[in-house]
Amino acid sequence: MASAALLASHPLFGKTAKSGDGKSVLVETAHFKNLGGWMLDNQFELHLGFSYLLAHGLGKPVENASGRIQFPSAGTYHVWALTKDWCPGDWDSPGQFQVLVGDKPLPETFGTQAEWGWQPGGSVDIPEGQLSTTVDLKDLTGFEGRCSAIYFSQDAEDIPPIDKNVLPKWRREKVGLPSSAVDQGHYDLVIVGGGIAGCAAAIAADSQGLKVALIHNRPVLGGNASGEIRVHTEGIHGRASAILDLIDTPHYPNSDPLALEADKKRMANMKALSNVDIFLSHIMMSCEMKEGRIHAVKAVETANGTFKRFTGTQFLDSTGDGWLGYMAGCQFRYGRESKHEFGEEWEEHGELWSPEKPDNRVMGSSVMWYTGARNRRVKFPAVPWAKPVAKNHVATAGEWQWEYSHNDLHQIHDAETIRDHMFRAIYGSYANAIRRRENANLELDWISFLVGKRESRRLMGDHIYTGVDARDSVQFFDAVVTEKRKIDVHYQEKLLGLPVDFLSEALFQKIKHTYYYIPYRSLYSKDVPNLQMAGRCFSCSHIGLGGPRVMNTCGQMGVATGFAASLCIKYKADPRQVGKQHIVELRRLCGYEGEMNALVDRDGSTLAEPS
Repeated sequence: MASAALLASHPLFGKTAKSGDGKSVLVETAHFKNLGGWMLDNQFELHLGFSYLLAHGLGKPVENASGRIQFPSAGTYHVWALTKDWCPGDWDSPGQFQVLVGDKPLPETFGTQAEWGWQPGGSVDIPEGQLSTTVDLKDLTGFEGRCSAIYFSQDAEDIPPIDKNVLPKWRREKVGLPSSAVDQGHYDLVIVGGGIAGCAAAIAADSQGLKVALIHNRPVLGGNASGEIRVHTEGIHGRASAILDLIDTPHYPNSDPLALEADKKRMANMKALSNVDIFLSHIMMSCEMKEGRIHAVKAVETANGTFKRFTGTQFLDSTGDGWLGYMAGCQFRYGRESKHEFGEEWEEHGELWSPEKPDNRVMGSSVMWYTGARNRRVKFPAVPWAKPVAKNHVATAGEWQWEYSHNDLHQIHDAETIRDHMFRAIYGSYANAIRRRENANLELDWISFLVGKRESRRLMGDHIYTGVDARDSVQFFDAVVTEKRKIDVHYQEKLLGLPVDFLSEALFQKIKHTYYYIPYRSLYSKDVPNLQMAGRCFSCSHIGLGGPRVMNTCGQMGVATGFAASLCIKYKADPRQVGKQHIVELRRLCGYEGEMNALVDRDGSTLAEPS
């Protein structure tokens, strides 16, 4: 049976914070036993260097998060909290909170200083008889207050470091966590990223008897399809229905709570796998290389800080952001290519589609939300800090069009800023809406606090899949994925002359034939011999990503790479060798019944055989 590392089941979760030097103690909020109404937000850890708790109350203060602390001795302790004012300006900080020690609030209100840093919180006297006590986070606003850690020191000059190159090591030492990793054993295939692509790869590999580790940063599988983001799966199943039926979603409206039921189905089917160990809420922090190959990855368990080490023979990057390939030194692309590089030049779309010169613009990230009707007039606090973004826009729900990208913002490095911008857009648009009589009974029911990304790093393989490949339905001898949806690339509406910058629209390009095909050469790294890619970080151009970026198509990539990993183990080969020497067998495993046979799609249509 697969193991599911759920937060509440960790034996160390809620461990009492203790001093390591006799004069200070560090409290990691992610290790609190009781999160109350706060959300554990670890989606930016690889950029920030830490996770944090988020008071995601939709305008209503959330219940306290709390844990226990063991002071080393009696005395006066100076306090700092690692936090930020996420929306500084000429208004009261929207994310304010208090720190309570033994039920008594510290004198300072936190969340009022711009940028992440250690905000001073005054001091607290700890008597001899109260060395073991509680520490709480008390939300004051319900508007995205955030706190990563609280530091107590008897030395007023002992200000904690903020340098991201120093902070993680300092924190581990203060909490008393070892720098060495706990060995988890050797796996035939290590998959990093548990979205639809990663889950599909795990199922395919499991069916061939491979021992698989599936490492995922969130407490539920599914990525954009999960109940945390709630985008329905789109695209065709191709020949992968037997696997994708186990993990996909119905075609409900985006944001629908039915995503929670799809989570249950997916998790039950994944836990039933015989050879797959699932490590939820684990963030990959680094990889070890030997002679140009990935030898192991290290991941940290968010809820207790435990480092774990996974050695493997083959590896799959299904992180979406291409983190494993990036850490392994793979060549990658980010942004739009020149329209001349691959001939992705179509007059009807002009410069908006492909520029004269390459740039860093990519498709943006979405934050879903919706409201529900009540039998009363709904009250909502004033949100002056949201007005500069929302302007006069009125809305009571948000679909995929609620998307933000910007030439000066990076979809990985600036993801928190992008998410927070969408918070302002949502709260402001909703506040505008309920001032109207017809909307006065609509209350915020749900806003995702996770960004739903479309595009970031694209890892390079032996073939870069392009918009021309899709448009012209180019047939490849090593085709392992089939799709038929139009090429679909998003652009901000503001580029089209509209006033707000958080809405997008899609530009479409028809394909010449019914289907297009993705070759296996786009699913493995050209630089690291034992690394494959599945999902939106596969080897493609910006326009080439436009059609196959949706989750069922990415799931087909996962199926192909999972089966390919089994052939790597069977023949003691690497993906490139499988693509050259065993491609007929791989395509047969993927449902393509032989290199010279007709390909039959799920709906019974006959496809032309790649030449």
